[in-house]
Amino acid sequence: MDVFNQLADFQMDVLKEVGNIGAGHAATALSTLLDKPIDMLVPKVRMLPFEEICDSVGGAETVVLAIFLRVEGDAPGNMFFILNLDAAKNMLRDLIGFEIEDQEEYSELELSALNEIGNILAGSYLSSLADFTNLNMQPTVPALAIDMAGAILSYGLLQFGQMGDQALLIDTKFLEGDNEVQGHFFLIPDPESFGKIFSALGVDSS
Repeated sequence: MDVFNQLADFQMDVLKEVGNIGAGHAATALSTLLDKPIDMLVPKVRMLPFEEICDSVGGAETVVLAIFLRVEGDAPGNMFFILNLDAAKNMLRDLIGFEIEDQEEYSELELSALNEIGNILAGSYLSSLADFTNLNMQPTVPALAIDMAGAILSYGLLQFGQMGDQALLIDTKFLEGDNEVQGHFFLIPDPESFGKIFSALGVDSS
């Protein structure tokens, strides 16, 4: 039986808690970096098939901004943090305080800031999952791309080889005052890694 069909409410609660603790760590790091209070919420955590990732961000042809990296260690895999372009600009303006001069183009400084936020998020979620599982999971240096969602995932496949056929989706909301920005965070463990993760979480994956 597929491990995902065995996931009871308890196991999904554990994954939700991983997301919430990771978001808490990221909010603290972002608040320190930006020198103002940033809150983060995790409204939804779910497992979904790899082919549904594009659908969850608006479709394969939707142009998005993605920060992606490789996870190394005991349970290797791939991570993607995906924002639609409006959300990315809103994050730069409302959370970071940039003055946006061009809604279409991104300056080097803007891209660098978004990359750093993706790096903080990845580190926070990975350390949260590592704490729960006692597995060593380390992120590589992130890369950033603006392209169609389908092209970005295809590039990830080319870069990193085979990806697992299931993804952990953590919807992420950034809050600063009345401003709200939503992004989508995906962990796609390699095929052999899911068994290790769920075994460490106490789920029989046989």
